Amino acid sequence: MPQAGKKPKYREIADHLRERILDGTYLAGQALPGEEVLAKEFGVTRPTVRQGIGELRAAGLVEASMGRGTFVRSPHARPNITRPRGLRRESDGRYVEIDAIRWTVHGEPTATRTDAPLVLADLLHVPPGEPMFTYDELQTAEHGRLRQTHRTYVPFSVLIGTPYAETAPPPAPALFTALETVGHELHWAEHVRTRMPMPDEATTLRLAEGVPLFQVLRVTLNQDERPLVLEEFKLPGDDLEITYRYA
Repeated sequence: MPQAGKKPKYREIADHLRERILDGTYLAGQALPGEEVLAKEFGVTRPTVRQGIGELRAAGLVEASMGRGTFVRSPHARPNITRPRGLRRESDGRYVEIDAIRWTVHGEPTATRTDAPLVLADLLHVPPGEPMFTYDELQTAEHGRLRQTHRTYVPFSVLIGTPYAETAPPPAPALFTALETVGHELHWAEHVRTRMPMPDEATTLRLAEGVPLFQVLRVTLNQDERPLVLEEFKLPGDDLEITYRYA
């Protein structure tokens, strides 16, 4: 057990590097000493070094580049991952995300019945508590390096008078083609914000302490501006830039 008042080793490492960054010893864009060098200097293991560097990442002072090392963060540095946002309609009628990332879905998306909470009901223009079909997916890419969660909400009222009035519709993006076949002309609007994750979200997305997430709410609307579907994406926000094109 550490002595009362004695600083843990990982914090010593974090404080040492923080001072060197703030006094200009390590400049923006410069690499920090490697894990092995720091482990030898402080007489600790590499996991302890990683914990110390994790404190600096959480504070926004450094960023890791896979295969290259850890670098002092510059306010002008571009993130490692740029994600274009939007959908593209293929010649066969299928919709695909324009980010061109090959996502792996973990588990089969299954429709569950939920009631519309107040905030989402407002976006969908339905009464709070209206029943909805909900799909949940965990999606990964690049051998698990990229992770996001995707939840889809479809109000029951949208399905009245369609083949899906008595059965669950397909999950997105096949859902969009299904909506077009019953007469809807579709377009989309997205609401984006950052926030700190709840503990279960941090675990699922493998977020280090202090790292925020992007929450993207994508609303599918028809030609009458009626909201039909709401999708919620949660993405790590530490090394990601999302981009949009104006129509």
